[in-house]
Amino acid sequence: MTLPGYQTYSPPAPPRRSGLARASVVLGIVGLLGLALCLLGLVPALVGLVLGTVALVRGESERRPAVVGVVCCGIAVVLGALALYWLLSKAAMCGDTSRYPNDDARRGCVEHEFPFARETTGA
Repeated sequence: MTLPGYQTYSPPAPPRRSGLARASVVLGIVGLLGLALCLLGLVPALVGLVLGTVALVRGESERRPAVVGVVCCGIAVVLGALALYWLLSKAAMCGDTSRYPNDDARRGCVEHEFPFARETTGA
């Protein structure tokens, strides 16, 4: 019961939690940067995609960071999948025995298609 002319006190609303959404953004950025390191960015991008989706579905967090995280992670996953497909198709082409019948021919194909790959010798 309040006296006339007075208002009741209502506490401020608790701040919205956006931990999952922010984690999704961070993992999306790490995923994009990690693609340059032998496609290692795919793992954090997939985790970030799940976290961002969970944040959007729950609706407890701010919407903008969750959407940004899902978009960054989605871009990283698509780019990583395309790069992985391209690399595996090149490797399969070099492993084709009808096209390259002996080991020397296949080794030459690998050296031609993957100039960044170096043979390492065990000591």
